This record gives sequence, structure tokens and C-alpha cells, in this order.
Amino acid sequence: MAPDVYLLILGDHLPNPCTGEEVSEADRLRAMVEQAVVAEEAGFTGVAIGEHHFTRYIVSAPELLLAAVAARTTTLRLSTGVTLLAHRDPVLVAEALATLDVLSRGRAELIVARGVDQQTDAAFGVRPDELRARFEEHLRLLLKLLEEPRVSWDGRFRGQLTNVTTTPRPVQTPHPTVWVGSGSAVSADLCAELQLPLMLPSTLRDPMVYRDVVARYRELHPHGRVGVPSHVFVASEQARERWRPHLGEYARFADPWRGDGYIDLDQIMEGAAICGSPGEVADRLNALAAELTIDTHLVMVDIGGMPHESVVDTIRLFGTEVLPRLNGHAAEG
Repeated sequence: MAPDVYLLILGDHLPNPCTGEEVSEADRLRAMVEQAVVAEEAGFTGVAIGEHHFTRYIVSAPELLLAAVAARTTTLRLSTGVTLLAHRDPVLVAEALATLDVLSRGRAELIVARGVDQQTDAAFGVRPDELRARFEEHLRLLLKLLEEPRVSWDGRFRGQLTNVTTTPRPVQTPHPTVWVGSGSAVSADLCAELQLPLMLPSTLRDPMVYRDVVARYRELHPHGRVGVPSHVFVASEQARERWRPHLGEYARFADPWRGDGYIDLDQIMEGAAICGSPGEVADRLNALAAELTIDTHLVMVDIGGMPHESVVDTIRLFGTEVLPRLNGHAAEG
């Protein structure tokens, strides 16, 4: 069975390293909506749009972009990628998710994660030592609000609720899919306990480092779903040469802790990122799916100031030439 494939959009707002041009925030946000629409036309299962604050990732309210996408699509699954649940009120998250689910006629999803960023923690009044406990409490309350009417709650971090029913009620039952985004054993255990699907992190790390976490999750929840994000560029020719400046621009932004400033882009393209012809990209994704028992791919194309037209071309080429090869078997060509 072919895996589900989502277009992942985190929305970095970086200059084009080849020209120095930087589009406006407004054009950048509108481009993300257009790319999601093209992804549906190209045969993608869904789109996942990330949440960040106070950074050059400029999407702070992914639900709003997803609502815009919902109005222009009919089949595309609509997910956050991720929702920073430890920093959000689970009541408001439940209401926003259900509203998106109603507007899209049952296509809404969430990927929730703790998030680890000192500036965001401070701005939202979250103590780092409480992050994991806050996330777990918010997740348990969120699921209860989505599944049940007349919820009463008295937790440590969220104020007391008495006989509360959030509105609107979601279309999907018992609730829209809620993924847990994490690469830690602790979160994998929580994910398995709650019978939720597991989404691995999207950092520029070789996903094979999460092999043990996936094995642990599979042991505890044999029929659970596992997803992995991959930075991907596909082209009929000169794929590495064309992608290299944009991958470098993004890596310097997303991986600033490299003390010496040196980034081995070839090494990244051999592990954390996937680049090549349609056949090469399909082979890498199929091998990744086999190694980590993956059934959902999140494909991140738009990084490092890549022109919108190039992103759209890549999405379309992925749809026509790569998607048909993602059948769980070695691709040809």
C-alpha cells in the first residue's frame, strides 16, 4: 500500500541566495496557500503547516492558512505541522480544530508537540522545567474536549472547567486525527498509551537516529501510524547543483549552533535531506519507509528563499514522477 504524502510548509522567510531578493511577508504567506492548492492537484494526500513565533519562520497562526486552503481544495487533508500545544490553551485549540473540520467537511488534523525555544517559552509564560508536564496535560484535555460534551476538568496548568462543551463539534468521530510530534522515548510512550500516531521531528538530522524510538513505539502500539518529514528536492537534471544554495541558506538559518560555521551540504543530502532525479528520490523515500516502517511522508520543498515558481514546479514533478513510485518497493530508474 502506498504511503500518505503531505506537503510540509514551515514558512522560512529568507532571501534567495542566488539573487539576494526577498519577497514580502504577504507574498510569502499567499505563496504557501498556492503551493498547497498545487499539492492537491499533484495528488498529495495533505498539507501540514507549522507554527512558530518571533523568528524568520513567519507562520504564527497555521489554522488561518489552512482555512484559506480549505476554501480552495476538496480532498486535501489539512494539518498543522506542528501546534505548540504546551504554549496554547487546549480549549481554544479544540475550538479552532473543530471549526477547520466543519469548514473543510472533515479534513482537519493536528500534529502537536512541546516545542523547545526559550524566547517562545518566556513570551507565553511557560517555564522550561514544566514544558513536558504542561504538554501532557494539555494533550489529555484536548482529546477529552474533542471526544466528549460537558467536560469538567481540574488540572495543574489549565484553569478549572465545569460542564463545558466546546463548539462547534468536529465532523470526524471520535475526533480529527491528532499526531504527537516527537523523537523522544518518553513522548513515544505517551503516544502509544493514548493510541495516537507518531510524527518524527523535522530537523536537519538523519531520520535513522530515531530508529530505536520507532521500534519502542511499534512494540507498544503495533498498529499505530508513523510519519517522518524529509527535506526534498527533485529535478530531471542537475538537482544538487540547483538546490545547493537554497539548502545552504536554510541550513545556516535552521542549524545556527554549528560553532565553526561549516556545513557539509553533501553529507546533509546523503542523510537528512533527499535530492535527485525522480527515480533517486523515490528510491530514497522507499528505503526510508522500509527502514523505519513509515506509512506517512511529510515532504518539505520550500526552503532557503527558493522562488515560488521553482517550488511549484518541484511539487508538480514530485506528483507526476515520484508519487507513482512510492509503493513500498524499490523504484525503477
